[in-house]
Amino acid sequence: MKDFSNAVIECVPNFSEGHNMQIIKQITDEVEKVEGVSLLDVDPGKATNRTVVTFVGNPKAVIEAAFQAIKKAGELIDMRHHKGEHPRMGATDVCPLIPVSGITMEETVEFAKQLAKRVADELHIPTFLYEYAQANPARKNLAEIRSGEYEGLAAKMQKPEWKPDYGGTTFNERSGATVIGARDFLIAYNVNLNTTSTRRANSIAFDIREKGRQKKDEKGKAIKDAAGNAIWEPGLLKSVKAIGWFIEEYGVAQISINLTNMYDTPLHKVFDTACERATARGLRVTGSELVGLVPLEALLEAGKYFLRKQQRSVGVSENELIKIAVKSLGLDELAPFDPQKKIIEYQLQKLSAKKLVNMNLQQFAEETASESPAPGGGSIAAYCGAMGAALATMVANLSSHKVGWDARWEEFSNYAEKGQAIVKQLLSLVDEDTDAFNQIMTAFGLPKNNDVEKAARKQAIEAATINAIKVPFKTMELAFQSFELAKAMAEIGNPNSVSDAGVGALCARAAVKGAYLNVKINAKDLEENPIVKPILEQAERMNLQADEKEKEVWTIVLSKMK
Repeated sequence: MKDFSNAVIECVPNFSEGHNMQIIKQITDEVEKVEGVSLLDVDPGKATNRTVVTFVGNPKAVIEAAFQAIKKAGELIDMRHHKGEHPRMGATDVCPLIPVSGITMEETVEFAKQLAKRVADELHIPTFLYEYAQANPARKNLAEIRSGEYEGLAAKMQKPEWKPDYGGTTFNERSGATVIGARDFLIAYNVNLNTTSTRRANSIAFDIREKGRQKKDEKGKAIKDAAGNAIWEPGLLKSVKAIGWFIEEYGVAQISINLTNMYDTPLHKVFDTACERATARGLRVTGSELVGLVPLEALLEAGKYFLRKQQRSVGVSENELIKIAVKSLGLDELAPFDPQKKIIEYQLQKLSAKKLVNMNLQQFAEETASESPAPGGGSIAAYCGAMGAALATMVANLSSHKVGWDARWEEFSNYAEKGQAIVKQLLSLVDEDTDAFNQIMTAFGLPKNNDVEKAARKQAIEAATINAIKVPFKTMELAFQSFELAKAMAEIGNPNSVSDAGVGALCARAAVKGAYLNVKINAKDLEENPIVKPILEQAERMNLQADEKEKEVWTIVLSKMK
């Protein structure tokens, strides 16, 4: 059986309680008690009377934490007295599992089924499977399963087509039912309107959602086909589910959206389309909010989109892109938006060991100067390369904003975007180089008491060493790529910053040659290895060519400074 100890899945249960923080805390306490699980986000909503919780960990730990949370919710939440704007059918209304790393969707489905069966068997809460965990196409959609909500659940479960997947048809008055499944990452997103009308919010929701609206005649009567089924007019946006509601807490109507595939329809397209449809109906979008966590990529792409609309360079820092996205989408209208708390990748970073790139300049210098052998020359070479690429990127951004060069903004934006990509990769190599060194040290520390252990230790040392060769080689490749950027900026960039392009080339040369030394020293006992040999040959070529590339840029820079 596959070892899932290093796999990571995300769980995002929705609990039918948004007012009583003591109840919410007792539920999330159950999650935090489970070793191997990290609670990332707790997002209660008063008007919806619902709390979205996000946690991650290895699959076995996650389904244990989910079970304990569902159990506690069943003890504390009485659905007979529950009211809220959001559709719901149970104390734990829905509990999706999302594969993050080291696990496939098919494998995640099996864990979802294990959880659903245990909830039904041990807690006597009927469970329905949905999305990838559900084999029946007619029962995959959460909205279809939840149709009729808690109030219609008892009768619905008696219908053969809606018998729960686990737990029989006996209605649990207190806890209702729970929907458990496996799905792709979903963005829960609300768009704020300058109206209190739920009907008008719904009209925009029907405009944009993929399902659209029922087709009606001029008298407002639903049109049906020959079989008596409703005819639907598709909406504008694929992979978008939406409804309108009024949020008393904020005093505004919202379009409540589930974006099930941000590649089919990006977040910024949802927002802009909602704005267009609101304007067409005499309304205005005033902002928006994210419920739970959002992938970093969604905000970065939104930031680039809005910068392009302004004809500004998109080759700016990650932080700047997020800032532009937050302001453009109005994500801070109802409450402050903290990227460190709302972006899933940033939350996951907190769980990892302290990174060198998160240190300030003084801390990094002091750590380098300490008695520890790492960070060493490889990490410094990567950082030097990042600074070189950053300087060339700076010239590109300055050039895109130069007075009189407005028509060339996109040309320089493209250069800046390429530069930012190189910077980001080189910064990641600062830590990767140190990690590679530590892996070698770990391999040398393996036991060698017998022939089997000795063979395993030797194999581990060789594998770690090859990795420690590949990492600085990657630094060489990336730093070498930045020569072209530095050269272009020296030739055609803002002449007032030509010296910066020159310094960037000097940093690139130092990075290439510094990383080359690390490739060489790590490869000294593996020069004939079939994996290492071609790497060495390419490294030799780049090492020699780096001098020529830097000289080309240097010559251009000096000629421009006369």
